Amino acid sequence: MPARFSAATDARPRYELAMLFQRPNDDVLYDALIARDASYDGFAYVGVRTTGIFCKLTCAARKPKRENVQFYDTTAECLHAGFRPCQRCRPMMGAGAPEPLVAELLDALDRDPERRWLETDIVAMGFDASTVRRAFKRRFGMCFLEMARLRRLGQAAERLTAGDSVIEAQVEAGFGSGSGFRATVTRLLGEAPVKLRGKTMLKADWIETPIGPMIAIADAHALHILEFLERKALATEVRKLRTATGSAIAFGRSAPIDQIEAELGAYFAGRSADFATRIAPQGTAFERQVWDGLRRIQAGSSATYSGLAAEIGNPAAVRAVGRANGANPIAIVIPCHRVVGASGDLTGYGGGLWRKRWLLEHERRTA
Repeated sequence: MPARFSAATDARPRYELAMLFQRPNDDVLYDALIARDASYDGFAYVGVRTTGIFCKLTCAARKPKRENVQFYDTTAECLHAGFRPCQRCRPMMGAGAPEPLVAELLDALDRDPERRWLETDIVAMGFDASTVRRAFKRRFGMCFLEMARLRRLGQAAERLTAGDSVIEAQVEAGFGSGSGFRATVTRLLGEAPVKLRGKTMLKADWIETPIGPMIAIADAHALHILEFLERKALATEVRKLRTATGSAIAFGRSAPIDQIEAELGAYFAGRSADFATRIAPQGTAFERQVWDGLRRIQAGSSATYSGLAAEIGNPAAVRAVGRANGANPIAIVIPCHRVVGASGDLTGYGGGLWRKRWLLEHERRTA
């Protein structure tokens, strides 16, 4: 591997040996970007938030402002963050000529970044799928299909109008499509690993259901949020969760998300209304008491706010029970949809009254 420092007579910056093992800070990298310092080729890349493109530091394109850039160690991190490769400096080609099959597939991906690539497509081009997988793993640390998926998500992110998106802005904008949601979460949560060190990591992913996509957020042990994407309070719930836990949120999967997806599949198929996924909703002691009461309402039945207040031993707290019911961050599992007005009429539901009606009727049919 070439050294990252030069002789004393060289005009480029000198670095101590330790710098071979530790990436310089972003200010140093920005200076290298302005100077088009070739000593960083292959060791650092720059993502430009205003264009959604990532480049080599030596790219000949017009240089972005300091506040509009983010630096990454690898092309994989750039793709995970939702950036697409620059067509001018072609950062995916890296140092040295790539294997012919790698170059051909990269060119095909550049021509059609929104294509949903399958292994059969690779075979149809005359390549052996396992050979392609190994070649891309060696060069990029990810397989071609994963790279293609990330490129597709980066293209979806281009359609967002919020700029440097955050999950709250995505949710408030009502951007509910599967691919768009993944792109948003990737762009939002795909921070450089150096910025996530020392933080507890929560994972976020979407789950498709017959009545619309849901977002699930969990740590390694428990589910914290499960909501329909249209829910207006979702942004507030996410902010509350991040504040309460001091956690970063990354796009991905954890065991509780896999488990709740399987249990929701059984629920919507009418096989079971039981949920064993461990949950850890953020709330006050009173809210948690109400949520425990909600979980005791059997599928196929319903309760009133006054009945629920009496059931938890606080019959005068009907309004407070209503507020706690509305603050529930784990839909369906904590079945706030099973609470109706005193007259039996359906009352407000964050996921929409039509979903509340659907869920109640579904449970009555399958109870």
